[in-house]
Amino acid sequence: MADHTLDVTIVTPDGSVYDKKDATMIVLKTTGGDIGVMANHVPVVAGLKIDAVKVKFEDGEDQVAVNGGFVEFSNNLATIVADSAELPEDIDVQRAQSAKERAEEHIAHAKEVSDKDELARAEVALRRALNRLSLTEK
Repeated sequence: MADHTLDVTIVTPDGSVYDKKDATMIVLKTTGGDIGVMANHVPVVAGLKIDAVKVKFEDGEDQVAVNGGFVEFSNNLATIVADSAELPEDIDVQRAQSAKERAEEHIAHAKEVSDKDELARAEVALRRALNRLSLTEK
């Protein structure tokens, strides 16, 4: 591997979702804010928010919908361990749209009955659905 690239692996409890070499940069939304990691970056471990991970290459960019988890970077290898993750081509748009609508209904119901736990779960479900949908709109 060249000194100016990094390898990126994304795994979930269901197995490997993404594994590519020679990326020039990854952009992540962590619990502490947005970060970009390039080759030879200092080692880092960070929790991830629900958002797209952008993997940049000399000739383009890949995006992966990542729903929480953490990233560990060292020795030019970024390993993302996610609760779930999907490539844009694997996202079922109808299913994601249905999940969005269900989450919005649950949010309305939770507000109506003042159920904070249901509201929190529904807001997470909505963020996941919106994250998935955002990658299919390109």
